[in-house]
Amino acid sequence: MKVTTAALPLLPLCQRLLPSLPALPALPAVPTLSGLAALPGMSALTGFSGLSGMTGLSTLSALSGLPGKVTGLSMTLLKATALEAAILAGHVLLYPSGIVQERRCVSEPPRAGSPGPESASVPTAQLPARTSPPVVLLHGFIDNRSVFLLLRRSLAQHGRHRVESLNYSPLTCDIRCAAELLGRHIEEICERTGSDRVDVVGHSLGGLIARYYVQRLGGDLRVRTLVTLGTPHAGTRVVPLANAHPIVRQMRPGSAVLEELALPAPGCRTRFVSFWSDLDRVMDPLETACLDHPDLTVQNVRVSGIGHLALPVHPAVATGVRQALDTPGPESGTATGGRPGGLTVA
Repeated sequence: MKVTTAALPLLPLCQRLLPSLPALPALPAVPTLSGLAALPGMSALTGFSGLSGMTGLSTLSALSGLPGKVTGLSMTLLKATALEAAILAGHVLLYPSGIVQERRCVSEPPRAGSPGPESASVPTAQLPARTSPPVVLLHGFIDNRSVFLLLRRSLAQHGRHRVESLNYSPLTCDIRCAAELLGRHIEEICERTGSDRVDVVGHSLGGLIARYYVQRLGGDLRVRTLVTLGTPHAGTRVVPLANAHPIVRQMRPGSAVLEELALPAPGCRTRFVSFWSDLDRVMDPLETACLDHPDLTVQNVRVSGIGHLALPVHPAVATGVRQALDTPGPESGTATGGRPGGLTVA
């Protein structure tokens, strides 16, 4: 599979906004993934063949002295960078549409065959409960719900109609406070929809906020599966000057928040699926986006060929997220952390 099918509509816009951006060759359509059903093992994941035949930065050491392959890697980096620029340009235009908190229905419409208010007192047989819980999307640092436009559409097209996004203020200065807000939001969703649990997808900082809610605030009672996309689980050292913001300091290795998350979490009921990219320049080191905790049920999924901004946008990752949400995980406490398999998109 090759990159940029989702970003093709954005490339002309990016080229207008960034005249220096080199033109990209036309790319074929993206085929479907047949191996993702193997989650949580992910070993059968065969997804996308690389544009340059590369499988990621981890192969670079084996390619020293091979100019052709190194050139291929450079092209992969160039295309991933161009895709990041295109996505950034599109997201800048979409950002205003996501500033306002989305409107929520007071209650769900009655299901087909369910009794109306006038017959509420008449005993009736209970219809089977929906098998898919609501999905909550949580954006990253200085972002908003507009980043999930394509992912949300993909989920809806595949039967996930109860999808909601939470905006937290860009002025938020504490991951703990944001996690408390997330907890109140999830409780409101459960009360409104009648669902006992939800699934959560968090991009970057959003994944860390959701993880804090699950591990430290009892959120494992409510969150069935937590999918993180490029989340600095072990802390990131990128852009030291950003330390002026307190929430950035909390994302640094060794911060008090990360030390809390490293504490024992016996019996945690939530299953974690962490997507990390080998071209994610926001993660330093790259493997910080892998989740490693002895008490958590974890599946780490490596994504090769795209950067940080593409993780919540690329159709390959959207397919992986859907499969992760639809695939029952192992029993609680079964750590499957490793880093086998993955998605190669460039």
